[in-house]
Amino acid sequence: MTAQMDAPASAGALASEAALAGGAGTRALRQTWTLTARGLLKVLRNGEFVYAFIAPAFLALCFYLPLRKVMDSTPGMDYGTFLMPIIIFQSISFAATSAAMRSAFDSSQGINARFRVMPVPSWAPLVARMVTNAVLLTVSICCGAIACLLIGWRPGGGVVGTIGLFAFGLLIGLVLATLCDGFGMLAGSPEATSQLMGFPVMILGMVSTGFVPEERFPEWIRGFARNQPISQFVETMRTMDSSDTLTLANSTGTVICLVVLAVIAVVVLVAGLRKAHR
Repeated sequence: MTAQMDAPASAGALASEAALAGGAGTRALRQTWTLTARGLLKVLRNGEFVYAFIAPAFLALCFYLPLRKVMDSTPGMDYGTFLMPIIIFQSISFAATSAAMRSAFDSSQGINARFRVMPVPSWAPLVARMVTNAVLLTVSICCGAIACLLIGWRPGGGVVGTIGLFAFGLLIGLVLATLCDGFGMLAGSPEATSQLMGFPVMILGMVSTGFVPEERFPEWIRGFARNQPISQFVETMRTMDSSDTLTLANSTGTVICLVVLAVIAVVVLVAGLRKAHR
């Protein structure tokens, strides 16, 4: 008799625990959505969606207009098409730098510290920032593509190649955004973070095959310009945007750079999260 009475009681306790767990899960999702909406509204208020179009358009005009006649004189060169990968990459870089600034602002303003004492899952702010970064990244890549179309680029890799091109851009962007989010938490200062993330990308971008072909560089720096990460990413995007076949042989450098970058991003993000949770 006692066993029969205990069984319903146990079942009721289990049902109550399940309901509480389900309620906690639903609450966590609502909190994550609220934080994501907060991040997207902040992006909208700051005009980052507008800058997402202005930045690649300005870059395209600054290089396309003065260099078009010189570069188009090279046999087989269409400079608008040649510039496409680096413009897309700069759009990715803009989204990544914005991610770093957003993360650093939350750290410097004590927002992360407030979340620690609130009934919010520790992963919710990170997921919200990542979703916000992904949305801004997608908009930035679309704006970069529009800027490329305006200077004469037309997709040349077919449907599969074009989808692969933008999927690859999203992959690079997510890795960079993760890296920058971690750097933002470590640096803590939005100003320092902006310089830390913007300067290396600017230097590597200028000394890459994104703006001029490899043979236009002086002999002493040509090897670096050819093999550095941005050039590897750019050349892979060009291959996807052409009739050439992307193989392991012509994308080994890109794979290595992306894997190394992803490992660094994870290490930096973990270090940033540890600092934020102290």
